[in-house]
Amino acid sequence: MLVSLHARNFAIIDEIEVYFGEKLNIISGETGAGKSVIIGSINAALGGRMTKEMLRTGSEYALVELVFQTENEAVLQKMAELEISSEAGEILLSRKLLSNGRSVLRVNGETVTAAAVKELASLLIDIHGQHEHQSLLKKSAHLQMLDRFAGEPLSRLKEQVKAVYEQYRAKKEEREAALGDEDARLRELSFAKFELQEIEEARLIPGEEEELKQEYRRLSNANTIEEALGEVYRLTGDGTASVNEQLGYALRQLARVEGLDERLAQMSEALSQIEDCVRDFNHELRAYMDQTEDTQERFAFVEERLDLVNRLTAKYGADVSAVLAYAEQCRERVERLEDYDRYLADLDAAYQKAEKELRALCEQMTAIRKESAKQLVARLTEALKDLNFLDVKLELEFKTLENYTANGNDEVEFLISTNPGEPIQPLAKIASGGELSRIMLAMKSVFAGKDEIETMIFDEIDVGVSGRTAQMVSEKMAGIAASHQLLCITHLPQIAAMADTHFVIEKMTDGMVTTTGIRALDRAGETEEIARMLGGVTITDKVLESAEEMKLLAEKKKEGLGRKAENC
Repeated sequence: MLVSLHARNFAIIDEIEVYFGEKLNIISGETGAGKSVIIGSINAALGGRMTKEMLRTGSEYALVELVFQTENEAVLQKMAELEISSEAGEILLSRKLLSNGRSVLRVNGETVTAAAVKELASLLIDIHGQHEHQSLLKKSAHLQMLDRFAGEPLSRLKEQVKAVYEQYRAKKEEREAALGDEDARLRELSFAKFELQEIEEARLIPGEEEELKQEYRRLSNANTIEEALGEVYRLTGDGTASVNEQLGYALRQLARVEGLDERLAQMSEALSQIEDCVRDFNHELRAYMDQTEDTQERFAFVEERLDLVNRLTAKYGADVSAVLAYAEQCRERVERLEDYDRYLADLDAAYQKAEKELRALCEQMTAIRKESAKQLVARLTEALKDLNFLDVKLELEFKTLENYTANGNDEVEFLISTNPGEPIQPLAKIASGGELSRIMLAMKSVFAGKDEIETMIFDEIDVGVSGRTAQMVSEKMAGIAASHQLLCITHLPQIAAMADTHFVIEKMTDGMVTTTGIRALDRAGETEEIARMLGGVTITDKVLESAEEMKLLAEKKKEGLGRKAENC
């Protein structure tokens, strides 16, 4: 559940700290008091859009922090994937917006991306915005709702369909390309043969480019090497001033006295080994210098060979191994294009196999969806009747798409009739704004029983609702709040009366600076706020009595809902 909200320097918020309760949290206040700013701050902390315009005038930064307490395994698993610790299920989401427009998001102190926060937020909280019910007018949203209701069995199947669809699409595209004109095939064959011949004639050897580079470096510096080695040999060879000559003289001197002391004999032996090493070095050096290779001729060959390798790697791959791999692809392409009938037959067989597998999976998907649709329609119809749709008729119409997609080949649409005698039609044709709000609330109540999301926010879901219907909407919200934490922004006293915790948002000004504040109401304050919602500017004793009566009736209704839930 959402434990608290802390916001500073956000829009017209100077600083607020709110601790939410369990079950139904009502947020009310005058129009323009800043209710949308509260929801905006929550959205910002959850990874939503945040711009410099949201920074309070004159401030260097804005900060929003949300604290959640959860036991949801999906949330804890996502935290583990993000490699962020969560002690006792507590999660702190924070976002800081700087004056330069840059913002920083953190989860339990660890900096994360907005995408990661949104993934985590989708498991923590479900926010119903003021215009979300408009999504009911889109058929694509209907399929999403059905799939969400179908749950895990369909989710697993959708992953299989997606993978097979990618194979099917690849084969389909290859097949369509293969059925192109004959001239294009011949041009492709000619080009593939040319590339293959060019690579084969080079007789490349894997790894040779590095050997060629080393030899090129040596040969291009042959004169420098020759001069340096000549000087080395002069110093270490057989000349009168060479190291070798000096070592021989030193050994002769030690030979005169080595019999006089055992340590001198050891030193003589060590010096003799050094002389052997120098002699071996000189032999190797002389052999290197005496090479009779025609340096100029070899240099020309290496240079030419290296140019060839560089040209081919620039055209066909990063190194010789990649070029040879490309040559193999060319060889396969040539074989395919030369024996085109067999290639087409194999390709068609592969395409038919992929299509058959995809069709079978899509049929399974459709069967699951249709079975889930029956359950969803039944539960939605019941929920709609609870929301004063007394004679409602609801159906989910299935159509088969002409083409497959990664989501199968189903198209579904909700059809509804809200009054006796009216034909059943698409939602977009007959549902008013208030009816759409109630239908969305019915959706939310149905999904609340299936989802593991612990917190829901309804931002004025009661738009276009009044009278008896408003009372029924309030009871439906109380029913959802029996198993979920629910935050609801409302203008309706019937819904406010159902509050387990009631907050009021107020705009304050000293004539120069305007701020928004939020405070929790006690029992008397709740009655006064309901009276304000009932009576407008002038609140009489009669209005207060009505507000208190409304609150008492709501408490009795919640007790009844609680007993009903326990019996279930």
